[in-house]
Amino acid sequence: MDKRMEELAETFNPNQVYKKEPMSKHTSFKIGGNADYLIKIKSEEELKNCLQIAMEHKIPYFVLGNGTNLLVREGGIRGIVLKIEQKEYAIEKKENFAYLTAKAGITLANLAWIALENNLTGLEEMSGIPGTLGGAIKMNAGAYGREMKDVVVSSKCMDSRGKIQELNLEEHKFSYRKSAFEKNGLILLETKLKLFYGNQVEIQQKMEEYKEKRRQKQPLEFPNAGSTFKRIGQIPTAKLIEDAGLKGYSIGGAEVSTKHAGFIINKGNATSHDVLKLIEYVQKKVKEKFEQEIELEIIVMGEEKKGE
Repeated sequence: MDKRMEELAETFNPNQVYKKEPMSKHTSFKIGGNADYLIKIKSEEELKNCLQIAMEHKIPYFVLGNGTNLLVREGGIRGIVLKIEQKEYAIEKKENFAYLTAKAGITLANLAWIALENNLTGLEEMSGIPGTLGGAIKMNAGAYGREMKDVVVSSKCMDSRGKIQELNLEEHKFSYRKSAFEKNGLILLETKLKLFYGNQVEIQQKMEEYKEKRRQKQPLEFPNAGSTFKRIGQIPTAKLIEDAGLKGYSIGGAEVSTKHAGFIINKGNATSHDVLKLIEYVQKKVKEKFEQEIELEIIVMGEEKKGE
């Protein structure tokens, strides 16, 4: 397989290919072993060619966004990590609303600023989410009572054979932090959003307000992967963790944030083993105290390091 991966890598410009690339460089947790190869994808044609070769030679692949919801184990990722780099966008203005269509590699923060510059409202709540549009659609990201499903019209995707498909809103099968993309194997290329006209000053004020809330309540000063656990219905999981007396509890370099118990942070030298042990401990204690099962919101992948 190594030879096949090398042959695939050779079809790209050398500055797009990274061999034995530390995933700690590509995740907001700053944790993770090496990917055999990481390839930066700059066009649909490149992605199509890559997928076809990978399928033909049975090379495993993983599509990476901004790595903001991801924990990679120290053993790293076998096969190829495809990092989607396309960030173009277009705006189609109608009388009472506008369509903002953007490539999957653009960040939500940039998209929110583009909306602001064009007097478009609908993305203010999501402006502080650090991931890409593709990642946000895949997990139906949201904040402050608003989710991606509230603004999505359709998405253009590619299947493992390189065929293009378009999904309407219903076909996304959005639910809380979930979408059809978790199981359908499709790779997001671009999404069309429907936004409405608003007052630019008011839009910017909202964005600043949400930014300040995040700064005050979330441990942005430490590497983390956002909310570690999903909510349980209307129950804030962070409150259960805090009420279980786990704020500040640590294993190795991983700690339950003292600022927000829903976040596990990397204090500087955490390993995936530390984080996973801490997750297991938190889940166990919450179950013991409240008889509640709490599920992960972050994605865990990669191989365990030998000896762990």
